[in-house]
Amino acid sequence: MNQPKQQQQPPGHESALDPPADHGETSYKGSDKLVGKATVITGGDSGIGRAVALAFAREGADVLIAYLNEHEDAQETARLVEAAGRRAVLMPGELADPKHCRAIVERAVQEFGRIDVLVNNAAFQMSHDSIEEIPDEEWDYTFQVNITAMFHICKAAVKHMAPGSAIINTTSINSDNPKPTLLAYAATKGAIANFTAGLAQLLADKGIRVNSVAPGPIWTPLIPATMPPDQVESFGQQVPMKRPGQPAEVAPVYVLLASDQASYISGARIAVTGGTPIL
Repeated sequence: MNQPKQQQQPPGHESALDPPADHGETSYKGSDKLVGKATVITGGDSGIGRAVALAFAREGADVLIAYLNEHEDAQETARLVEAAGRRAVLMPGELADPKHCRAIVERAVQEFGRIDVLVNNAAFQMSHDSIEEIPDEEWDYTFQVNITAMFHICKAAVKHMAPGSAIINTTSINSDNPKPTLLAYAATKGAIANFTAGLAQLLADKGIRVNSVAPGPIWTPLIPATMPPDQVESFGQQVPMKRPGQPAEVAPVYVLLASDQASYISGARIAVTGGTPIL
């Protein structure tokens, strides 16, 4: 079944998404996998970030939610975290600014005293039919938000992370099978996969695990905000399961990677793609 044709202004909002996405509001049941952990999630206001924040909270974690300017969405995510009995800290701002990246880490340490789990999830994308259409500044901005910010945040956070901590980076099926109309975005996702694999080796002697999650087509506000309406309508039909995934179907992988149960998993890239293999 296809989604209705629709379009939003970037970065998109959950309230305008048709049909609404499932973040696990009624389905996710925690089992104390992350009790007492201090966590940071960029892009935590909506989509995959909201589902991860909800799951982390129901597993017992406090959450700093970093986001751009989608205040209504962020406040709803904070409400879900607090309804689970955990602390939610909201941190709006521009990830393309290295100073803000460092400020996110400083705020988390101020609020929680440390960082146990860092989820670099925020991303920017736009769709273009030719390379000539891509503005130079949009190319640069895509890299600044998607991968350069990840470097700045990780660099600042590592000194506040003890052995047993975890970094989880959101890459994409585009890191393995790049979509040509998402040229800049796909290139950053390949960079994130490589960055994750290298950082896992650099931080192994510190006892900090680093992994990435590679989602396929997941139904989030980013889709109608960055793709033409006809592509939105058929979004998700290209994978073997013939449908888009829901954010709630991705979040459990982040929970596993954040938990002590994943103590020997580092340098991995886990696919959540509706059947499309990543090899």
